[in-house]
Amino acid sequence: MDGADHMTDSMTDSMTNSDGIGDPRRALGGFLRARRGRVAPEHVGITGGIAGGRRRRVRGLRREELAQLAGISVDYYVRLEQGRATQPSPEVLDALAGALGLDAAERGHLSTLAAARRDPAPTARVSPLLRRILDSMGDFPAFATDHRLDVVAWNCLGAELMGGLGEPRRRDRNNARFLFIDPASRVVFPDWEDRAAEAVGQLRVAAGRYPEDAELAALITELAAHSAEFRRIWDSGEVVMCAAGRKRLRHPVAGLLTLDFETLHVPAAPGETGLVVHVFSAEEGSAEADALARLGLRAAPRAVDTALR
Repeated sequence: MDGADHMTDSMTDSMTNSDGIGDPRRALGGFLRARRGRVAPEHVGITGGIAGGRRRRVRGLRREELAQLAGISVDYYVRLEQGRATQPSPEVLDALAGALGLDAAERGHLSTLAAARRDPAPTARVSPLLRRILDSMGDFPAFATDHRLDVVAWNCLGAELMGGLGEPRRRDRNNARFLFIDPASRVVFPDWEDRAAEAVGQLRVAAGRYPEDAELAALITELAAHSAEFRRIWDSGEVVMCAAGRKRLRHPVAGLLTLDFETLHVPAAPGETGLVVHVFSAEEGSAEADALARLGLRAAPRAVDTALR
C-alpha cells in the first residue's frame, strides 16, 4: 500500500459512520471500519510502530492485516468495506468476527448488516394487557421502550424514578435524546458514559435491522448534529446490549440509588416492533427499598393529578 492509500485509509477511518444509515451496504462497511480501528495491532501479534519500512499512520488494523487474520483476500475485504460485495458467507462473517474479537451482540449485529433480508419500519403498539401489567407492578419502577428508545409506557414509580416521564416538559421521552441533549441526564445517571454507550449500541442494532425507518434515521442524524459525544461513540462502532445487572440513578428527593434491573422482551406482532420492559428493584429491607417506597408515595399524587387533567 503506497502513501496515497495510507492517507485514504486514514481519512476513511475518521469519517462519521452514520453516513451508512439507510444503506445497509454502507452500514456494513462503516461497522467493519470502526471495529478494525479498535483492534490494537500488538494484541493480534503485529508489533512495532513501523511495518514494512513505513510508519503506521492508521488507527488499529490496516485492511490487508485484517484480511490476512480472517483468511480472506484483501480485494474481497476492500469490496466489503466499500459496499461492493454483498451477502458474505457465514464462514467469512465468522472469520471476520473472530479476527475483530467481536462479542455475541456484535456478531449478531454483523450478521444483521450482512443479511439480504431487511425488515420494514415497524410501528410500536402498547397493548392494554401490557399497560395493566405495568400498573400492577406498583412497587417496582418500570417502563417500556421501542427500538428507537422512545419510552412508550410506564408505571407511576418508573416515571418518577426516571426524571419525570409522565410530564413531557420535565423530560424528553426519547431516552437517547434525553441522554445526549439534556444536561439533566448526567445528574440522573452518574455512570453517564455507560448509559450513553448502551443507547448508541441499541440504536446501531435497530438501524441495521430497520434501514428504511425514516424516523430512526432522523433521530440518529439529529443526535449526530447536536452531540459530539454521540458522534464519538457512534464512530467507535459500539454495540452494547443491556439485559440485567445494577444501575445507579440519582433522584432529587431520594438521592443516589443503586438498583437491580432486568429487561423483559415483549414479542412483536407482524408489522410491529417488539418492546423492551425495564424493571428496577431493591433488596427488601435495604435503604434503596425504603427510598423507593417514599418515591411511590410521591408519585401517587402526580398520577392522580395527571389522570384528572
